[in-house]
Amino acid sequence: MEQPMLTNIMYVTIYVTDQDRALAFYTEGLGLDKRIDFTGPDGRFLTVGIADSPVQIILWPQSADGPVVGTRDGAPGPLILESDDLRKDFEVFRSRGVTFVESEPEEYPFGIRVEATDPDGNRISLREQRKP
Repeated sequence: MEQPMLTNIMYVTIYVTDQDRALAFYTEGLGLDKRIDFTGPDGRFLTVGIADSPVQIILWPQSADGPVVGTRDGAPGPLILESDDLRKDFEVFRSRGVTFVESEPEEYPFGIRVEATDPDGNRISLREQRKP
């Protein structure tokens, strides 16, 4: 049987009600880079990403009355970002106005974690892996 030849995650989609507001949150709040901003026949295709990472996050428009993803208690968000120093990044993000579910990052079996929310209520899971 032939195996798939998948080589990379290209995109992760986050549904937002206001692309400009979401762009400001992800670039100014979390410090991601704006990658693609193209208006075509299907609407505005807007992506952000971490410098030097091939993965891009699509900020896709969805009406305010549509379902909000990633809001179940205890469940990680649809987007998980890794940090080398999560406690430090947490303070930077908080000073930029990022809203968090927990008041402080917490220890868990695989490292440190904290959950942020974007302006549309999407959870963004922030993680630091346990160092050996």
